[in-house]
Amino acid sequence: MSEKTSEGRAAAAAADALTAELAGREPAGVRLDQVSKHFRGGVQAIRDVTLTVAPGEFVVLVGPSGCGKSTLLRMIAGLEEVSSGRIHIGDKDVTTQLPQQRDVAMVFQSYALYPRMTVRGNIGFGLRMRRVPKEERARRVDEVAQILGLEHLLDRRPAALSGGQRQRVAMGRAIVREPQIFLMDEPLSNLDAKLRVSMRAQLTLLHKRLGVTTVYVTHDQTEAMTLGQRVAVLRDGVLQQVDTPQALFHHPVNLFVAAFIGSPSMNFVHATVDAGAVSFAGVRIPLPPGSPLADGGRRVILGMRPTSLSVASEDGAPRLTVTPAIVEDLGDERFVIFDVDAPRVDTDATRAAVDAQAEDDALLVPLDRATFTARLPATTPVTVGEPMAVAIDPARLHFFDPATGEVLQ
Repeated sequence: MSEKTSEGRAAAAAADALTAELAGREPAGVRLDQVSKHFRGGVQAIRDVTLTVAPGEFVVLVGPSGCGKSTLLRMIAGLEEVSSGRIHIGDKDVTTQLPQQRDVAMVFQSYALYPRMTVRGNIGFGLRMRRVPKEERARRVDEVAQILGLEHLLDRRPAALSGGQRQRVAMGRAIVREPQIFLMDEPLSNLDAKLRVSMRAQLTLLHKRLGVTTVYVTHDQTEAMTLGQRVAVLRDGVLQQVDTPQALFHHPVNLFVAAFIGSPSMNFVHATVDAGAVSFAGVRIPLPPGSPLADGGRRVILGMRPTSLSVASEDGAPRLTVTPAIVEDLGDERFVIFDVDAPRVDTDATRAAVDAQAEDDALLVPLDRATFTARLPATTPVTVGEPMAVAIDPARLHFFDPATGEVLQ
């Protein structure tokens, strides 16, 4: 056996030992009790947020830019003071503790690596500042490098690394501290789309391997849904809903969550419920038996996911005749965008949830009518400007109160 092979096996064994050590530690949870943050000038960034992150859980804070998610993360870290409420990490109240007393490690959007230090120096810098003995520091850096696949890069400087490698170094700097909590503030936002997908997978595997409690901030709802065991949706500093990705997608509690979660976004239209059916644009869709909405007439905002629309067949499902305005081919599927002859839903909640791309698409269709997107197989014959029949799945409809935006059960 060569000396190099022996060293590699020894490093791998050491990395496995670190993994076992971290995984064997009793992880700490995070509890926020009625936490608020007021800035000078009357700006209220966070409003009475109550949230519990279970020990070992990966929770994602998501919402539009400016919703307060990064401020909330910085409050957990101790980088922002709490205006009111309490923060607990494990069984300790850390509300007034300094950041260095909280046993947390942060990974930021910017890599913040020291350009004149090697990868080894960057990963071990925090340990050096804590006066960890040199031998212990070297051992822990080697173990973390093995876990992250950086062992062959330890003597390089940041300028010689790719974006993904730099981000792994930043994560290594957090892992080597062996903290109770990882706090991550949009760590993948500087990477290109393909690399973000790869890094998401690596983060998932890393969490599964280490089992450390993680609170992660992003404005990208796709990133949130693929990473989070639970996802907390914020809007204007107010916690809207905390649940699993599947529950957020299928059971949103209000119009904002419904519009923000899902890509493409949920379709909305003003509709009328009367005599056991919901009607819009000349289409009448029977409600399921026993639906509480079936009694009496009322106005509602009707929502349906792009996946609940399909090419009409002869099965008798409610159908809508539409004229495609935009067809986006994505290889294995097509997004077909069209307008319907019904009022467009334009509320504070839907405007807050709409992203820039959706706004650009909306410019190409009439703004006084509702705009729908259907997610169809790539083999579906569709031609822009030529009418087609679209079927609606009555079992996958969502109803919201036009006045409050709250879901109607």
